[in-house]
Amino acid sequence: MNGPARIGVGSAFGSCGELLQGVTATDNRDFLVTLPIRQGSVAVFEPLAAQANIETIPPHKTKSRTLAELMLERSGSRCGGRLTIVSELAEGKGLASSTADLVATARAIADAAGRRIGAADIEDLLRSIEPSDGVMYPGAVAFYHREVRLLTRLPQLPPLTVVLADEGGQLDTIEFNRHAKPFTSADKREYSRLLTALAEAVARRDHRGIGEVATRSALMNSVLRERPHLDMARTAARRMGALGVVIAHSGTTTGILLADDDRTIEANSPRHSVFPPTTRPR
Repeated sequence: MNGPARIGVGSAFGSCGELLQGVTATDNRDFLVTLPIRQGSVAVFEPLAAQANIETIPPHKTKSRTLAELMLERSGSRCGGRLTIVSELAEGKGLASSTADLVATARAIADAAGRRIGAADIEDLLRSIEPSDGVMYPGAVAFYHREVRLLTRLPQLPPLTVVLADEGGQLDTIEFNRHAKPFTSADKREYSRLLTALAEAVARRDHRGIGEVATRSALMNSVLRERPHLDMARTAARRMGALGVVIAHSGTTTGILLADDDRTIEANSPRHSVFPPTTRPR
């Protein structure tokens, strides 16, 4: 990539937790399935030839600064600049806010050099920074998040809506991913089966099948940490006739999953929502 020649802009969507997250049975690899949403991050990079360092706004976005410095170093550029990130995603909640910032940053730095950057190249860059969601790919994907590698792309999701609640606080994704998961061989076989079932349900545009996989994944994940809203969300989902529940497996949010045209959304979302009442996958 050549050095920056103009102001660059990049964007990336977030993920509303995960439809599924677990460990494969055949090779014992951690994976997740993204649930892409409209909300995300935008990065703007202003190259400044007279400035050697990168100023980041807001200043706590240090991972994005590290990525920008890495990309400029690889391009042979000695230029610094100002990197501004604007995000709609709350941090530490399991909405892929950090990965969305990084993907938007990578696209902004590439855009400043008059180039586009592919998803595989972004994976390579992020691999040295932190475990990441697969939001560099369009649509829902199964992703080896610890390895920062694509597992497989899924067909386009049917229109869905998630009504979210937040248990409060923040969860450090990097620290969470350092711990081994106490899943048995039977658990891992079930996760592999659930991944196959989810891919088939998405291909059929089977809303109920998608909800069943998401709910089962949420229940299996509850052995890793307490989920104070999970039972309440499951009860509310049953009463509403919703598809099921979805969680941020390494975050603090729990949601009720509904078909996009479900008439109960408007009646129930103000009662249950902390984040914007309709968080819709792209």
